[in-house]
Amino acid sequence: MPQRAMDWLEQAKKDLEQAKSSKETEHHEWSCFISQQASEKAVKALHLSKGQQAWGHTVAKLLGELPEDVRPYQELIEKARVLDSFYVPTRYPNGHPEGAPFEHFGPLQSKEAIQYASEIIEFVSDKMARKEGS
Repeated sequence: MPQRAMDWLEQAKKDLEQAKSSKETEHHEWSCFISQQASEKAVKALHLSKGQQAWGHTVAKLLGELPEDVRPYQELIEKARVLDSFYVPTRYPNGHPEGAPFEHFGPLQSKEAIQYASEIIEFVSDKMARKEGS
């Protein structure tokens, strides 16, 4: 079976570009969601690069399940928890007591989501580059 870790990481980076584009067009709910998705794909890339399968959509959990030699600092896991909070309510009207998702997310949330996703992708990229350079 071919190694697909870099495919996952490259898609994560492309998704982050889409999150930035969605922010610029004021689709903040999508910016937040795709930031979460970019992070999830990046962390799954790191799992794959370590020869592991990773299941689920909770980025904080996926980070916590990484092998000890690439496990992140706690603050990054906390940032992942923020991203995880965007997984459902950014897409479904029943994720909030009332109103459509776009009414609940604005530039503050999308800026934070993009920042946190960028940090996770940078963390993963660094760990994967070290592995390749070993």
